[in-house]
Amino acid sequence: MFNIFKKKTVNIPAKRPEHIAFICDGNRRWAEMRGLPPLAGHQAGISNFENMVDWYIARGISTITFFLFSTENWNRSQEEVDFLMNLFCTELEKNMKHALEKNLRYRVIGSRERLPKKLAKLCDELESMSAENTGGTVVFALNYGGQDEIVAATNAAIAAGAPVTRETFETFLDTGDLLPIDLMVRTSNEFRISNFLLWKLAYAELLFIPQHWPDLIRSEKLWQMTLDEYAHRNRRFGGGKKVNYSGRKK
Repeated sequence: MFNIFKKKTVNIPAKRPEHIAFICDGNRRWAEMRGLPPLAGHQAGISNFENMVDWYIARGISTITFFLFSTENWNRSQEEVDFLMNLFCTELEKNMKHALEKNLRYRVIGSRERLPKKLAKLCDELESMSAENTGGTVVFALNYGGQDEIVAATNAAIAAGAPVTRETFETFLDTGDLLPIDLMVRTSNEFRISNFLLWKLAYAELLFIPQHWPDLIRSEKLWQMTLDEYAHRNRRFGGGKKVNYSGRKK
């Protein structure tokens, strides 16, 4: 009778991504399929967010990145942009509590310049108050563009006045402190990377799935599928298999 009080055993896979990144696509299509206004899809896209993060962190994933708003998304209608900015403010306020409860470090990458002052301030506060947390890292890409990041890093390196290597150049990137991406997941049957974390994606495994983002964020079955898919990938990093190509006896 006391079994109900036992904690659920968490299976930590031996082969898992250290850094998993999501392109959160299909919110508006999800709403349209259900006869809902497009903005309802964005609201659905943040539901269950903390549970999703906690699930991956519990399975040994140390960094999770979400592509929320690109530098190109400013081209959307003013009504949608305003709704998203307000939604991000509400979510970041919740994230501060989540960071404290779960010992998580939050990072917000991308330019603060075009963000509303309240949202930019919340980004700074969330990063500052969680900077020393060690339970895992959650990253929001907000007003982010991969090409812009590389151009800004290049100019910073030039200003520093010294030649760079791949390792030292990375220190000029906004994402320089983050691990390389091991697995990138994009929802809604879109087969592009859309200017997302171009440097960090150099050797990432790519996974494109048909489900829209609001479906993924609520489905533990789909979360498990992403880890299972990664476990079956053979990552060689350009090294190839160790085989006898010449056919000669050794």
